[in-house]
Amino acid sequence: MAKLSITDLDLQGKRVFIRVDFNVPMKDGTITNDMRMQASLPTIRYALDHGALVVLASHLGRPKGKPNPEFSLRPVADHLAKLLDRPVAFATDCVGDPAKQAVEQARTSGGGVVLLENLRFHPEEEKNDAAFAAQLADLADLYVNDAFGSSHRAHASVDALPRRMKRPAAGFLMHSEIKYLGEALASPTRPFVAILGGAKVSDKIEVIENLLGRVDALAIGGAMAYTFLKSRGVPIGRSLVEDDKLDAARLILEHAATRSVNLRLPTDHVVTTKIEPGAAGDVLPIPDAAIGDRIGVDIGPLTVRDYTQLVASAKTVVWNGPMGVFEVPPFDAGTTAIARAVADVKGMTIVGGGDSVAAVAHAGVSDRITHISTGGGASLELLGGRTLPGVEALADR
Repeated sequence: MAKLSITDLDLQGKRVFIRVDFNVPMKDGTITNDMRMQASLPTIRYALDHGALVVLASHLGRPKGKPNPEFSLRPVADHLAKLLDRPVAFATDCVGDPAKQAVEQARTSGGGVVLLENLRFHPEEEKNDAAFAAQLADLADLYVNDAFGSSHRAHASVDALPRRMKRPAAGFLMHSEIKYLGEALASPTRPFVAILGGAKVSDKIEVIENLLGRVDALAIGGAMAYTFLKSRGVPIGRSLVEDDKLDAARLILEHAATRSVNLRLPTDHVVTTKIEPGAAGDVLPIPDAAIGDRIGVDIGPLTVRDYTQLVASAKTVVWNGPMGVFEVPPFDAGTTAIARAVADVKGMTIVGGGDSVAAVAHAGVSDRITHISTGGGASLELLGGRTLPGVEALADR
């Protein structure tokens, strides 16, 4: 997993193509959360400080292979100029004359930065088309990937393009993701505890199976826990469950026992009749038939205490996925408690997944987490043991 870094490249006077993940949420043309942009600023600034002309490329949304003003990156270019406090040239296309002219403008204007229009305005991007990658390659001398969150897709800008370039390297964000997630999987300091939550078991089956061979303990929460509980014959009311994954859940429980992995499921939970802000909830033990037709929406206080004690003993913790309906208070209590527990760990802590990242921010403990992953699906696939095309395409150190 030791990949070439941007710090290994001679950037002076070079055009450097940096694949970033500027797939940011927007409303009415205004960026509502620029975390992904902020995450790549160190790489962009490093390249500029070392004399490079920076050519940035990203996708935004799902425009289905054709131009769509709703998914234009122009507002992103304007916002980036403010973050960098320098001009950012915008190319109205990511290839062809508009792109070449914008790169030249960035060179002559002294700004040194150009942002290409949405890569996914061309269907060739998602098809990993070699000819499209060749057009992108014409814009630069060097290639850097700082878009870990896009690197699980074999798309042209993260796979075909770097394979055409000499010494394709990782940016600082990409390097951190590879370093921390790779270290957790390959050589964790023990005890190694994983906490998984979220809505669906189906999203994390590969992750769980891969982690069972690596962790000392695995705690499961969120709606996905109800598939495991139902597979054991526990009454779950109207709680979210994947009936087609009951056999898979049973198999995971068997594998955990075979491998002597301490797999924990909730021992109590918060249940309610309706999911809405301020709705009343009752705490019930698990199992308890009194759940009736109510819905499980959060782990209960006994489970919080159990999982907190488990995490307190760990030296390496990976957390992905909320413990309940985090976005609807008061059913965020369990997730917030876990965020604080992870922050208290005296060891390496890795948090990934939008709600988990939001939880550590909400709890005010983001600065006490070793690594906050922006990878989303890429993080899950790496934790699931898959090779990521965008990582594999980079040169080994």
